[in-house]
Amino acid sequence: MAPGWWTEAVIYQIYPRSFADSDGDGIGDLPGITARLGHLAELGVDAVWLSPFYPSPQADAGYDVADYRDVDPLFGSLADADRLIAEARTKGLKVIVDLVPNHTSSAHRWFRAAVAAAPGSPERARYIFRDGLGPDGVEPPNDWQSVFGGPAWTRLVEPDGRPGQWYLHLFDTAQPDLNWDNPEIRAEFLDVLRFWLDRGVDGFRVDVAHGLIKQADLANWEEPQEILSGNEADKPRPPMWDQDGVHEVYQEWRRVLDSYEGDRILVAEAWVEPAERIARYVRPDEMHQAFNFEYLLAAWTAPAQYAVITRSLEATDAVGAPTTWVLSNHDVIRHASRMGLSAKGGRPNGIGIGDPQPDAALGLRRGRAATLLMLALPGSAYLYQGEELGLPEHTTLPDESRQDPTWERSGHTQRGRDGCRVPIPWEADAPSYGFGPTDASWLPQPPLWAEYALDRQRGVPGSTYETYRTALRLRREHALGRGTLEWLSSGDEVLSFRNGGLTVLTNFGASAVPPPAGELLHSSAPLDADGRVPTDVTVWVRHS
Repeated sequence: MAPGWWTEAVIYQIYPRSFADSDGDGIGDLPGITARLGHLAELGVDAVWLSPFYPSPQADAGYDVADYRDVDPLFGSLADADRLIAEARTKGLKVIVDLVPNHTSSAHRWFRAAVAAAPGSPERARYIFRDGLGPDGVEPPNDWQSVFGGPAWTRLVEPDGRPGQWYLHLFDTAQPDLNWDNPEIRAEFLDVLRFWLDRGVDGFRVDVAHGLIKQADLANWEEPQEILSGNEADKPRPPMWDQDGVHEVYQEWRRVLDSYEGDRILVAEAWVEPAERIARYVRPDEMHQAFNFEYLLAAWTAPAQYAVITRSLEATDAVGAPTTWVLSNHDVIRHASRMGLSAKGGRPNGIGIGDPQPDAALGLRRGRAATLLMLALPGSAYLYQGEELGLPEHTTLPDESRQDPTWERSGHTQRGRDGCRVPIPWEADAPSYGFGPTDASWLPQPPLWAEYALDRQRGVPGSTYETYRTALRLRREHALGRGTLEWLSSGDEVLSFRNGGLTVLTNFGASAVPPPAGELLHSSAPLDADGRVPTDVTVWVRHS
């Protein structure tokens, strides 16, 4: 049987409110995305992944879902979603949608019913409610912390006005965690899957896939709760993450997807270490892919890159799944900025005014080299909207403009994720840089956006956009996604390998090095006058 499309696909993440605005309200929408699908076909990706567009109070930019079977009027309508899916199909693009099963919005009808109901009721059994500790239950049920900062528990005022039970929210107070030990929850989400599969989606990216099942006793966890952290190899698993029971959920989901025609896929967002643990999510009867966050966080050094690539391939090969590769998404600092920070591979939670600023030129140079290295690897790759333009993080976003709940819940100690979510530029001289028909933009765009606009880069040799476009064309022509990696060099300064008919070399050292023998097909930056490969450059060479 031929490998599924997803085993080698390049998948492009769209953050709907920041991609394209059709009506001028400053918020991107589904009609805006549909109008720009031609860009993605021209770029050469295989699929799009849409971050949440469901009805939501937007306490966490749509990851607080109030209704899983509709579209928020901010973004359009179900008819707009149907048109987007149909138009993507005409352009040869698959469509994956975000699914947020760990928690709902506090505005969801189920949670409103739970608040109105009595302790011990079926309505409360859909969520994780507990009595408090201490006199009159004034203390939270355990010591868990929210990944956004502060306690992971909030106390209700009962319908009769008395202080009542506490509910668990591993994220914002407006995102109560569901009780996945309740069969009603499991049945509901099977129906949600079918609702979107029937509308033609090609799969689901599953948010916080490692968090659905909690340790039964809700034991204390005497560790700080880092943002979206999974378990580290040298520590016991946290009681809120990566519990073995979660795999039963995805085995049931897989049976639903396999009952539909075509290859429909499940993709895990699971911040889990080591690689052998994340590989458990992509066993043959579970999910199809899992994001490779260990790769995203790896330092920009030859030994670190060699180690993470080797571990990743070994772990997924052991379960017969493709490896995935990713450098940026809506939750981390854009890699064109992250790689320009003084600490190679560092990932602070946002950068703002007064913080150490990245070296923009160095970050883009390394970012392009990292992208060519990534796109030459076997497996599937993910791109985040705007990275094909070389977009940096907005590192001088005014604090009063921040909307990520992390900023407030951390007591203004963590800047949060707004800097990577700023609406992207399409036209240098247009209102909102072509994001929409007016100057409106839900997050302010920096003036430097003009130089990164698509219309300044399309057709310009050596631009970041054309560098990506060429790499994607060559990746497809040489079938690199379904190839096999053969290491040639894994020293401290140079990394090189073969994949099919290509030799790939990345220079991490301080001095230029000779290129591999053969025909130069692509490079992340120009070579030296003598043909040598400079520092922080990746080259693709056809074997001689």
